[in-house]
Amino acid sequence: MKYLKTLFILTFILAFITSCQDSKKSNLTLLGDQIPTDTPLVFGEGIISTDSYEFAITFTPEMDEIYFTRRKPEENNEIYAMKLVDGKWSNPEPAFFTATEGWDFEPHISPKGDKLYFGSIRPLNDTLKPPGLYQWYSRREANGWSTPIPLEKPFVDKSIIMYLTSSENGNLYFTTGEKGDAPEDWVIYNSVMEDGQYKSINRMGNEINSTGKWIAHSYIAPDESYMIYDFKSDLGFGESDLYISFNKNGTWTKPYNLGPKINTDQTEMAASVSPDGKYLFFHRGGDEHGDIYWVDFIQIKERIENEIRS
Repeated sequence: MKYLKTLFILTFILAFITSCQDSKKSNLTLLGDQIPTDTPLVFGEGIISTDSYEFAITFTPEMDEIYFTRRKPEENNEIYAMKLVDGKWSNPEPAFFTATEGWDFEPHISPKGDKLYFGSIRPLNDTLKPPGLYQWYSRREANGWSTPIPLEKPFVDKSIIMYLTSSENGNLYFTTGEKGDAPEDWVIYNSVMEDGQYKSINRMGNEINSTGKWIAHSYIAPDESYMIYDFKSDLGFGESDLYISFNKNGTWTKPYNLGPKINTDQTEMAASVSPDGKYLFFHRGGDEHGDIYWVDFIQIKERIENEIRS
């Protein structure tokens, strides 16, 4: 009897977990997509991916809110939002925090779902600060997201901070450069949370930053076990390619190209991974048009890890 009771409990737990996972998957398929395997598919074709230039997508942990960047022809970047209401996705609309002056792009929701970050050239609260690209964030509150505020020191000391992503423990990863650096020479930096504060900004090591040009758009895994980012290399498949680096006991491996099914002669950039860890999302396109694609990330990650071991 005790064995049967234990078996029943385990079966119930497994069924519950499977149900939650299937629910998240069905949330995405409500956008009319097939589930991708190891070959990328356009995500939300005609809804999210349109004739405009779309990139940098992020989800709440429950996968019931979506934020992404859209740049219409001859217009500025703008963040769009969608919500799942009564089993149906709302149409993409400009996010609640849309700038009245300047523009916003590249949203990121923290793994815990408690912060929504984005880059903006809107004026800072301190109007004496020179214009730049700074990071802002909203906090998750009982009634929704708070009014955005800028990340303060040490971040406002940089005139450019781009594509910020965060880990579960609050560490931040982003693209920036030193004074006088050309954009193609910007690289990946991070800031470690210490005693609830960010005290410094640190350039990551040569394992991450020594190869190629236009090193940018670092997506950090929630547990910091891997990082996906993009750069242009003579050894790549075309323009910027997506690469992955693994954190091995605090040391980052060299970057591994995600391969020809992901990278093409176009630009692949601005990767993110769904909160359940199943799907890789990224931008693919040219100068005037590009879409958001998605692909089975588990297969890609396992393939590369097997190649490293062999």
